[in-house]
Amino acid sequence: MMESYTLARLAEHIGAQVHGDGSVTVESLATLQDAVKGQISFLANSKYASQLCDTQASAVIVQAEHLSECPCSALVMDNPYVGFALAAQLMDTTPVAAKDISSKAVVADDVVLGEGVSIGPGAVVESGAQLAAGVQIGPNCFVGKDVHIGEGTKLWANVTLYHGCRIGADCLFQSGAVIGSDGFGYANDRGNWIKIPQLGRVIIGDRVEIGANSCIDRGALGDTIIHDGVIIDNLCQIAHNVELGANVAIAGCSVIAGSTTIGANCTMGGQTGIAGHLEIGDNVHFTGKSMVTKSISEPGLYSSGLPVQPNREWRKSIANLRNLGKLSQRVKTLEKQAKGE
Repeated sequence: MMESYTLARLAEHIGAQVHGDGSVTVESLATLQDAVKGQISFLANSKYASQLCDTQASAVIVQAEHLSECPCSALVMDNPYVGFALAAQLMDTTPVAAKDISSKAVVADDVVLGEGVSIGPGAVVESGAQLAAGVQIGPNCFVGKDVHIGEGTKLWANVTLYHGCRIGADCLFQSGAVIGSDGFGYANDRGNWIKIPQLGRVIIGDRVEIGANSCIDRGALGDTIIHDGVIIDNLCQIAHNVELGANVAIAGCSVIAGSTTIGANCTMGGQTGIAGHLEIGDNVHFTGKSMVTKSISEPGLYSSGLPVQPNREWRKSIANLRNLGKLSQRVKTLEKQAKGE
């Protein structure tokens, strides 16, 4: 049975003010359009303001400017989306990744287990690993030799942590994530590829979240480093010896090539690609499909992907781009003629 929460309690939890009956109870969240009695919704995007007056929710999280349009009680705060996130945390019904230590898990004799560690069936934890208090290891995970995992970190099913990785506290790894696989390091000897053993580690800070089927390669010599608060979406690739600053956010299908350093509080839209051996400063933001080939030190918003357009128009645009070199040369010639050179 779901737990109920009064609006007064919710308001205290999310830092909002109650307008209406604070004793009203809700037990789950829903969109403005789908909410029914007993649920709370939120308006964080004015695009959906038209749905507010017709919502059947018992309460809505809104900014003060929309209070007069609410047909129900309201929790008023400056950032309703943050309010939604905090309320969702309070009402979260996501199950644990594992409960207790399964008899079908394989745990080496010298593994150090903190209080309340859970390990699911089929999981393997190798020699020298250290799991701090409250760690959850889901079914069929692999925790390699000498891996250290901080308090409260949760691995969903089928996560792989290669040997020597260091994982901080309160991290979350979605299914299929691979941490510490070999970086793409090879030397070419007259057409033959000679593998370079990847001898570094992956070091991950606290409160880092890694999406499903994303991969973070271990360093070639030094370490690949992911600082505190980083969030990485599904199907992303972080190559060897990359360093991500605190609170970087990376959307799905993005890739970062080896030995690139990215500063704090940067964001990458989906399918962004960043070349190797670059330095990106703090507070740099890339829109989706950006292709980054040079270092960037100035904070700001950067783009490079072309928005979709009808094929006929796109072909004309590409044809014009191909002719830019000729056009530039013609302009230079005309400028010289105009100057009498």
